[in-house]
Amino acid sequence: MTEARPLVSVVIAAYNAEAHLAEALESVAAQDYEPIETVVVDDGSTDRTREVVASFPAVRYLFQENRGPAAARNAALAASAGELVAVLDSDDLMAAGRICRQAEHLLAHPELGAVLGRQEWLDAPEWLPRDTVFGDPNGIPVGGAAMFRRTVLDDLGGYDATFRRGEDTDLLIRMRERGIPYEILPVVVLIRRYREDSLTGGRSIHTPLLRSLRAKLDRQQPAQEAPR
Repeated sequence: MTEARPLVSVVIAAYNAEAHLAEALESVAAQDYEPIETVVVDDGSTDRTREVVASFPAVRYLFQENRGPAAARNAALAASAGELVAVLDSDDLMAAGRICRQAEHLLAHPELGAVLGRQEWLDAPEWLPRDTVFGDPNGIPVGGAAMFRRTVLDDLGGYDATFRRGEDTDLLIRMRERGIPYEILPVVVLIRRYREDSLTGGRSIHTPLLRSLRAKLDRQQPAQEAPR
């Protein structure tokens, strides 16, 4: 990697996250990469989320009324400055070396708009389906394991804040629609915590996925129906 490393912004949306947020922030602080900034947007928490972030002086904290994780991530994007943007959920952990590996890959492959990676689970239930390539439970994570180029997120208008879940899958669908390539690193970049009470825990992704695909078809429809 060159001496002039680009700034990486880590964006975290947090809602009543006091139980696990400190561990998430510690996993970011332990990354072997500089320069890096961390922005946490508190999405209307009523617990001690603010106090947890305050114990990490280098972390920037913003509060907003509850609008969902997509809106919170967009707020974090607006408040950050990194050329590269890494996403982390407030109850998960970054694997050691994640930021360096993903940043190096994006720098070596300027044609890519994002890079993902594999995940390990904490207390994952046996019924989770497994990825067909790597065999990991629940496949490849598309949310908290991604690093994006900021230019890509800006061009796409960030996350669709009307999604309360599945917003990360929708973002990748819109990337593919624009012909923006991304790759999956064959290494673990995310330590994921299974929680039955989370927005995605135990819930099917089919409904938001179908909504994203329907919106894609609707965007394509005018072009298909245009007179020749």
